[in-house]
Amino acid sequence: MDGKGFKNLGGQLPEKMDRLTGTLSTDMAFLNKTLDVDTNFDIIYRTVEIGGRESCMYLVDGFCKDDMAQKLLQYFMDMKPEDMPEDMHGLSKKFTPYVEVDIEGKCDTLITSLLSGMFILLVEGYSQALVLDTRTYPSRGVEEPEKDKVLRGSKDGFVETVVSNTALIRRRIRSADLHMEMMNAGNSSRTDIVLCYMKGRVDEKFLEEIKRKIQEIEVDSLSMNQESMAECLYQRKWYNPFPKFKYTERPDTAAAQVLEGNIVILVDNSPSAMILPTTIFDVVEEADDYYFPPITGTYLRITRFLISLLTYVLTPTFLLLVSNSEWIPDSFSFIMLKEDPNIPIIWQFLILELAIDGLKLAAINTPNMLSTPLSVMAALVLGEFAVESGWFSSEVMLYMAFVAIANYTQANYELGYALKFLRIMTLLLTQWFGLYGYIAGLLIAVLAIGCNKTVSHHSYIYPLIPFDWKNLKNRLIRRRLPGAIKDKTN
Repeated sequence: MDGKGFKNLGGQLPEKMDRLTGTLSTDMAFLNKTLDVDTNFDIIYRTVEIGGRESCMYLVDGFCKDDMAQKLLQYFMDMKPEDMPEDMHGLSKKFTPYVEVDIEGKCDTLITSLLSGMFILLVEGYSQALVLDTRTYPSRGVEEPEKDKVLRGSKDGFVETVVSNTALIRRRIRSADLHMEMMNAGNSSRTDIVLCYMKGRVDEKFLEEIKRKIQEIEVDSLSMNQESMAECLYQRKWYNPFPKFKYTERPDTAAAQVLEGNIVILVDNSPSAMILPTTIFDVVEEADDYYFPPITGTYLRITRFLISLLTYVLTPTFLLLVSNSEWIPDSFSFIMLKEDPNIPIIWQFLILELAIDGLKLAAINTPNMLSTPLSVMAALVLGEFAVESGWFSSEVMLYMAFVAIANYTQANYELGYALKFLRIMTLLLTQWFGLYGYIAGLLIAVLAIGCNKTVSHHSYIYPLIPFDWKNLKNRLIRRRLPGAIKDKTN
């Protein structure tokens, strides 16, 4: 039979089939119509004779390893009629020289497997197909992520292929308790999702809840990868800006979270891992805290926390003091404006908040060869010339420059924007209501953190509430890792 001649197989073409019939012409007619093989050039099928029986293989060009498919096909074509077993189970167990082998009779599952890149083999008289995982996805090399760089430690990072990502975690946790459970979501995309957790350490009730939510996701496609997952898994209090999930592109960070009993979710086509549940203390932690001695790690952690807090309160406090200059002690009189502003201070802050985000977006889309000259130009225009032209006061420019730079002391973008939204709200309240507005802004920020809940329905600021001094001390102070050298003298 000619591979491209099956659109004229004869007989009535089935509109819908739940399972393979065992009649090769009928099964191929259904698959060819469903997959539209005459239009989709990358879906390849070829009819061959295996052990005296008509057979057909299906694969997706670009996903299947060509050399492996060629070797398998050569082996099958050398089989003799007397070698053919009675069913596909015998062919799978005794005559298939490959490791990742499965059999499947459901048409929908077969089509999903084929479009995922697997090798499908149909044989006349068998009501099941042979499924071989010979796929290989195009991917970039493992390298240090741009966003989660560390001064010391591993320099590898996740990539867009989920199998490579699971291998990076397996490399660090060689325990039979580490489970990698595959699921999928999306009616059209059928995106692969992997749940990574440690059996015996994970909260089993929470794990079952996450599985149920993933199974109940009704979307056409996870077009935004993990963000689509996050919006499906957590739909309450969408207005609270503080992150409910922590994202990392570092395998060592993901492995550490798994060992602590958390769940790590890997989504195919995404180079980052989603960690849950996540508290505010999890968000502010960094890998550098653990790659340095305890005293240095503690200093880095506390410094990062204080600077993040300062980015929130600095500009609203300055606005409050400028509006009430009599509250400023003589020793701090230098913080006052040297000249009367042409534009109200509140508008200067709001314009610069918007301008900083504009510069971020411009930097992302700027070609590498132009990034340096454009950065110099932006610094001159928004720095010296902006002050000299009278648009901005030098003090306002100084404080906003500190806020813009200090935001990068922690790598979590969601936390940075949460502080930004609260800072703008506190600025507006301070401008409208003075001291009472300033206090109201601080209270709203405290309530936004304190009343928040994790995905597992626990306190967002545990171990502060409910109070647990032992765990709180471990969160604030980088302590020595537990363990000791075995004494072999006895």
